[in-house]
Amino acid sequence: MPESIELTKEETGLARTLDGARVAEEIKREVREKVALLAERSGVRPCLAAVRVGDDPASAVYVGNKVRTSEELGIRSEHHALPAEISGEELLALVESLNIRDDVDGILVQLPLPAQIDERQVLWAIDPAKDVDGFHPVNVGKLSLCQKTLVPCTPAGIIKLLERNKIAIGGAYACVVGRSHIVGRPLAQLLLQRDATVTICHSRTRDLASVTREADILIAAIGRTGFIRGEHIKRGAAVVDVGINKVADEAEARELFGSEAEKRIETIRRRGYTLVGDVHPVEADRVAAWRTPVPGGVGLLTVAMLMKNTLQAAIERRGIEINF
Repeated sequence: MPESIELTKEETGLARTLDGARVAEEIKREVREKVALLAERSGVRPCLAAVRVGDDPASAVYVGNKVRTSEELGIRSEHHALPAEISGEELLALVESLNIRDDVDGILVQLPLPAQIDERQVLWAIDPAKDVDGFHPVNVGKLSLCQKTLVPCTPAGIIKLLERNKIAIGGAYACVVGRSHIVGRPLAQLLLQRDATVTICHSRTRDLASVTREADILIAAIGRTGFIRGEHIKRGAAVVDVGINKVADEAEARELFGSEAEKRIETIRRRGYTLVGDVHPVEADRVAAWRTPVPGGVGLLTVAMLMKNTLQAAIERRGIEINF
């Protein structure tokens, strides 16, 4: 195996691409192979139950992608599409019915939920052994104690992306901008477990650029269009962009994308918007050594790791010996 790339040397010119699509395909191929092996050895076909409440178009797309990908990999899927007016008690009853079904290995409740439903109560009601999003307090606690568990999909995918591109994590200074329970906090735990020195920044961080500019590995997960600019980035750093934001203004697209702006403007005219992350792409490319594209970066890895978690849940719930 090639040695990891140390991030100490300075790079010039355009940043190289941290290709999330390639790594996601690798992970899905591995999952497909292990799913087939599991069926051959034990007759078990993992099952993912996806629950969606309401008619939010983005949620429908996300759940559709997850259901379609699971079927492609040989994982059985169920899609429970519920009306927006459903009560919290009714949703909890569905979750409990999925908990007790032995043929269901993973339970995914797509967020956000309508205002009348206590989101935390629902997520905490999922059986930790079937919590393929890794949000249950039991799984959060195991992660903090460095125990094997179901890890949140986006942070787990980012680690795979860095490792498979030979970005050295051990000994590196990593900075995570964003402290959410979905990305920032679990990602910091995973980086610590791999011997990085980790700082978490957020909206109250003073002089943000002076902190982020020290990072060998910079992860942006704050939901603000193009917020991380050249001044925030250390020369030669690896930059991971978790954000997915819509840009509909053509002038803004020109400022963000430079020479690639015309393609993005065509997309705006055709679809009404184009996607950009939390990192300013043109400015980042002048400083960073590596950068994830948006789209085509972290999002694809999130779905791939959900498939991996579903397989892991199926294997561990049954005590089957399959390494993956």
